[in-house]
Amino acid sequence: MQPPVSIAQKARGVIQIFRPELPIAAGVCVLLGEVLALGAVPPLPVLGTGFACGFLLSGSALITNDYFDLEVDRINAPHRPLPAGVLTPAEVMTLGLVTALLGLAAAATFGPLAFGLSLIIWLLGFLYNWRLKAAGLWGNLIVAISVGITFVLGGIAVGRPWSPIVWTFALIVLVFDLAEEIAGDAMDAEGDRQRASRSLALVYGRSTALRISGALFGLVVILTLLPWGTLGLAYRIPILLTDLLIVFFVIRLLRSQTPTEGRRAMRGLYLSGSLGLLAFLGGSLAAS
Repeated sequence: MQPPVSIAQKARGVIQIFRPELPIAAGVCVLLGEVLALGAVPPLPVLGTGFACGFLLSGSALITNDYFDLEVDRINAPHRPLPAGVLTPAEVMTLGLVTALLGLAAAATFGPLAFGLSLIIWLLGFLYNWRLKAAGLWGNLIVAISVGITFVLGGIAVGRPWSPIVWTFALIVLVFDLAEEIAGDAMDAEGDRQRASRSLALVYGRSTALRISGALFGLVVILTLLPWGTLGLAYRIPILLTDLLIVFFVIRLLRSQTPTEGRRAMRGLYLSGSLGLLAFLGGSLAAS
């Protein structure tokens, strides 16, 4: 019989299931969308509410992902809070719905367009977690679009939804996340077989999927040069370092022989992209 789970263990489980670095990155994308659209730093309440919207909606998607992934995680990640028994399915789904409602409430403060787009983002994420995860490339695209659109949400929050620079960054982040999703499927192939996934890794092989992912990361590096003439040193210096790190970790990803090695390279890629965005945001805030 499994011993009772303590409050401290449940608290750690909530943090683990939230994967804080991912929702933080989503919140930062909304903030950058606001700054890029305005060409200046918006008022603090707008920044805070925008960050909360991205953070909470992303967190909800990740939490419900664990709920629907329970059987696969028993194989791929038995240490996760749900398969390990630290959190119950009811607790996880309740947490996912509460964070979604809070995120939508934050979006509603920016008006009906922001609320509608946020609701679509959340519904796409829920539908993906529930039914479309096995859809292969189409499922990957849904996730990537949901991530890229966070920049557009930032533009909407400050009344400039059609800002070209905002849509450029949305495209960069979309391609980056698509590359990550394809590589992630290559690492999770064993568990994905249990749900008859049509991932590129299972249909065409792990090596082919990783090469496609690597090519998309290369496209990201090219796309990051598009705003070069529009943005100043606050963008150019962080993005050069980020691009170098992306190339380094892509090489490690392509050379990886095991899922563990591949996941380490993917984490490096994710942290490189996140740190680049944070550095650019920090530079923009400091210059204003």
